[in-house]
Amino acid sequence: MISINSAELNYLIFRYLHESGFTHSAYAFGFEAGINKSTVDGNLVPPAALVTFVQKGLQFLELEADLGNSSDADMEDDFSFLQPLDFITKDAYQLQKIVKEKKDRMNAANTESKKESERGVEEERNEEEEEEEEEENGGDKADKDGEKEVGKEKEEVNLDHIEMEKLQPEENGTGGGVEPMETSPSTSSVPGEIPTSDVIVLEGHTSEVFACAWSPTGSLLASGSGDSTARIWTIAAGSCRSSMQNEPAHVSVLKHFKGRANEKSKDVTTLDWNDDGTLLATGSYDGQARIWGRDGELRSTLIRHRGPIFSLKWNKEGDYLLSGSVDKTAIVWDVKTGEWKQQFEFHSAPTLDVDWRDNTSFATCSTDGTIHVCKVGENQPIKTFLGHQGEVNAIKWDPTGLLLASCSDDHTAKIWSIKQDKCLHDLKEHVKEIYTIRWSPSGPGSHNPNQQLLLASASFDSCVKLWDVELGTVIYSLYGHRDPVYSVAFSPNGEYLASGSMDKSMHIWSVKEGKLLKTYTGNGGIFEVCWNKDGDKIAACFANNHVCVVDFRM
Repeated sequence: MISINSAELNYLIFRYLHESGFTHSAYAFGFEAGINKSTVDGNLVPPAALVTFVQKGLQFLELEADLGNSSDADMEDDFSFLQPLDFITKDAYQLQKIVKEKKDRMNAANTESKKESERGVEEERNEEEEEEEEEENGGDKADKDGEKEVGKEKEEVNLDHIEMEKLQPEENGTGGGVEPMETSPSTSSVPGEIPTSDVIVLEGHTSEVFACAWSPTGSLLASGSGDSTARIWTIAAGSCRSSMQNEPAHVSVLKHFKGRANEKSKDVTTLDWNDDGTLLATGSYDGQARIWGRDGELRSTLIRHRGPIFSLKWNKEGDYLLSGSVDKTAIVWDVKTGEWKQQFEFHSAPTLDVDWRDNTSFATCSTDGTIHVCKVGENQPIKTFLGHQGEVNAIKWDPTGLLLASCSDDHTAKIWSIKQDKCLHDLKEHVKEIYTIRWSPSGPGSHNPNQQLLLASASFDSCVKLWDVELGTVIYSLYGHRDPVYSVAFSPNGEYLASGSMDKSMHIWSVKEGKLLKTYTGNGGIFEVCWNKDGDKIAACFANNHVCVVDFRM
């Protein structure tokens, strides 16, 4: 019987968690299971392999019955004709057909072998009889030999014809192979749909693209992928339509591996530009943070974490880099020396997100449900927020640094004040896990001080919500996505909100009216969306290895 070992099962579970959107759980599981040491070739494993494998297990019950009332030994022989990949890529009917065809071929081969043996015996007998006849009658042996050769040739031709008939169906593509993948949805224009002429598709990554970020000062776009690379794309000024008529976008490839590519331990999980756009920091599954120049040159490698890095951020001054890891710690790095300045070990489980409050203080959150506010030079948290009943997925300080927003697997978002222990507002309108949150670039301390400060939340319930942070109430519930929403981003002027979902679509909403204005649909789930500094382009990174840049005009 075919068996699956623990390493193969672990890889299928890792892929299932990753594809289902449980990114943090996937990396935590992968780290503990040693997925980076797995010998499984991920390129051969199709999407949804674990679910398919389980479904096949149920279908095998039906298959066993269909194969006949044979003994257990015969059943084991039947399954010996199948390969592990057959189980994942074919249904019960196709598997049954494979078994039948291979058994027929084996039986035909056995029959042929038996016939050859019988012919050999018959020939020997005939030869003996001929010799006896020659001795007795002096007959002409040559004529009889000629007749026998003609008979054998006819027999061989007939056998060849039988074999051709058996092979014909497979050669014509009807042998039960993998069915073609579903094609992309129709591109016919609908109201509000962004035309393909307003989109640049950036190709080059060979695995899912998890993160993207525009340089705060120019036209550079960074992306990070599961293919062990980050890339810096130079996006020409002007519309995408005019850019496509010129040369392809220039790209610098930032390799996170020295040996073979596609090392899962080198997945680029997070990235961030410094405030003046001269340096890019990347965090990787191998636990290392790296700092690169805008030209793609590696400046320094920061080594101290003992697990994957989930989040890293520059402070505004640009002299410190903050990283949070599955090893339960956060580290502040001195960028000038390339050395760690202080490691903060306050969480009892993986650190999922970090965010600077000012140049020396910051917050961290964890799967342990806690939030710590820490300061460089202090050996204990200066504040700890307790209240979430599940993993805290993301935290963000508002433009003033006085309010901290958090979101959790407990279906709530909360707003905290540094001045008190209990949360100011407990936002409970979502019905599933909230993956991320964003403050609007408005209100005191922002570039749009006269506009109202808002908070956006994105959830696995497929809904995006806009919150009044003074009252703690929902202003708009934005319905339009059909699958979990992983990312939201406000335009620089605060008037628009982009959202990206696993349903392959990016929606652009009016913040003032709560209306859906435009939609772009790609060919893969969307992990992150972000606006450029001028607010006229939006980037989105996809599970189908692409990065797309979309023109935005109203």
